Amino acid sequence: MTAIGIRHLPTAGLAAPGNLSFIGCMGSPLPPGVSEVDFARAMDRFRAVVGEKGVAADLDEYLDPYPLGDPGRGAASAALLPASTEQVREVVRIAAEFDIPLWTVSRGKNLGYGGAAPRVRGSIVVDLGRMNQIIEVNDELCYAIVEPGVTFFDLYNYVRERGLRVWPSCPALGWGSVIGNTLERGWGYTPAGEHANSQCGMEVVLPDGDVIRTGMGAIDGSRAWAVFKGGYGPAPDALFMQSNLGIVTKMGIWLYPQPQSFLSARVDVDSDADLPRLVDILARLQRTEVLQNHPLIGNVVRHAASIAPRSHWYTGDGAMPDSVVEDIRRQLGIGAWHARFALYGSPAMIAARWDAVREAFADVPGARLTERTYTAEDGAGLLAEDVPGPDRGGQTGFPSLVALESVKFRGNNGAHIGFSPVLPANGTEVLAFYQVAKEISAKHGFDFYPGFHCYPRHLVHINMIIFDADDTGQRASAAALFRDLVAAARQRGYSEYRAHTDFMDLVADQFDFNGHALRRFNQRLKDALDPRGILSPGKQGIWPAGSRTSATP
Repeated sequence: MTAIGIRHLPTAGLAAPGNLSFIGCMGSPLPPGVSEVDFARAMDRFRAVVGEKGVAADLDEYLDPYPLGDPGRGAASAALLPASTEQVREVVRIAAEFDIPLWTVSRGKNLGYGGAAPRVRGSIVVDLGRMNQIIEVNDELCYAIVEPGVTFFDLYNYVRERGLRVWPSCPALGWGSVIGNTLERGWGYTPAGEHANSQCGMEVVLPDGDVIRTGMGAIDGSRAWAVFKGGYGPAPDALFMQSNLGIVTKMGIWLYPQPQSFLSARVDVDSDADLPRLVDILARLQRTEVLQNHPLIGNVVRHAASIAPRSHWYTGDGAMPDSVVEDIRRQLGIGAWHARFALYGSPAMIAARWDAVREAFADVPGARLTERTYTAEDGAGLLAEDVPGPDRGGQTGFPSLVALESVKFRGNNGAHIGFSPVLPANGTEVLAFYQVAKEISAKHGFDFYPGFHCYPRHLVHINMIIFDADDTGQRASAAALFRDLVAAARQRGYSEYRAHTDFMDLVADQFDFNGHALRRFNQRLKDALDPRGILSPGKQGIWPAGSRTSATP
C-alpha cells in the first residue's frame, strides 16, 4: 500500500510522516443514492474526459492520514485528476447529471485537518495536482499566477532556476499547494506571508460548469490580473475561500521582492508572566510597521519537540509536570517563551528597525534578544541559499519538510490535529486563554504545544494536539480534548478560523449570532449556485438543502 500523504514528493530522500500501515486497503463505497450501474456509466464518462492517467489507482491516498476514528469514514468512491480547466468543467457537469458529490483538493496535504478525505463517504475526490502550471512570475511587480497543483517547492525552484528577484512565501511544509493553502487562509513567514491578503484574482469553475475570473482578470487578455484586487463591481473572491461554491483553477498571488539584507531575530522571556508583554510588544511593533513579517511564539515543549521525541525528556504518564518543563528549559538555555521574526531591506533600514526593537524590549526584565544579519555582497539581493540552515526557514521563502519530524513527538507513527482559535492580540487575554487551554490539555493527558502566530490586531492561538496514531486511546482523547477546547474558546467569545473535517459542523455551530444568520446566508448562496449540492458538501459546515437536518450537530 502507498503511504498516505507522501504522494508526489517534491524532492528525493524525504522520510514518510510516520508508518501509516494501520490503514488497510478497503473496498470503495458507492456515492450515496447512486446505483452500481449508474456509477459505472458515470466513470466511463469521466474517463473519456480525463483519460486513464486522470483516474487514481490507489484510493488509500485519499483517506485521512491521521484518523481519530474509523479510517474508512471518509473513503472516496473514486478520485479524478483533471489536467485543465476544461476537464474540470466537464467533470462538474457529469457529476451534476448523476448526482455524484465531488470533494475538491489542490494537493490534499492538509494533514492535521483531514487530508484529502471527503466529508461524505463515497464522494469522488477531484484532485487538482496535475494542474501544475506556473503561468507567470513577474519579479518587477512581484506576483505569480499559478494553477492548484503548484507546490511551494515548485514555485521556489521556478524562481531560483530563472534567477528571479522575488521570494515566494512558504508555510511550515513546502509540499502543499500555493492555491490550497491560500484558500484555507494559511500563511507563510515573509512580509507577504498572509496569503489570503496576498491573493489577487481567481479563475473559478462554478457548479454549473461555467467559468469566471474575478477582479481585473475578468477582462479577456487582462494585463492587470494580479496587480489590482478590486476589479469592477462586487469582488467575490472571498466567497471561494474555505468554500464549496466553486473550484479555483488559477490564482494570482503577491510575492516579496528579494531584499538586499535579512536579519533573523529571536527574543526569549523567562516565565509565563512575561507572555502578555511579549505579545503586546510584538503586536505594537507590527502595527507601527517596525516588524514586517509576523512573529511566531512558542514555548519549551514546542522547542523540545523539534529536537527529540517526548520519551527523551519525560517517560511518565500524563502531561509533563511544570518542574520537568523547567528542567528542560534550563538544560536548553532557552526562555519559557520565545518568538522568532525577521527584518528586511537595506542595511540602514534594518539597523533602524533593530534599534526600535531593542528599545521596545529594553524595560522587560530578563528579555534576551539575539540576531544574525546577512547582506548580499553585490548589493543586488539575497538568495535564500545565502542564508544558512535554521535562519533560512520560512522567513526567506525557502520550503522544507523539517516540521514533519515534530509530529513524531508522541511516537514514530505520530499524528496531529490542530486547534486554531483566533484571539485579539492582547497579551492579557492570550495568557488567560493559554492557562485554560493548558489545563484542559493536561486533563486529557496532553502537553500544551503552541504556535502563537502574532499579527498586528489578532493572534492565532494554534495548539498542536500530537498523538500516536497506533494508540486508539490517544486518538479518542485527542478528539475529546478538541471538543473541550472548542467549548472553552466559545465561552470566552473565540472560535477557530479553520477545522478538521470531522469537526467542521461543530465549529460552524459556534458562529451563532442572530440564530446562526451567517450559516443561513451561506446556505442561501449554496442553494443558488449549487442547487444539486454537488461541490464538497459539508465543507465548513455548509450542506446542501437535502442534508441539513441530519448534518447539524
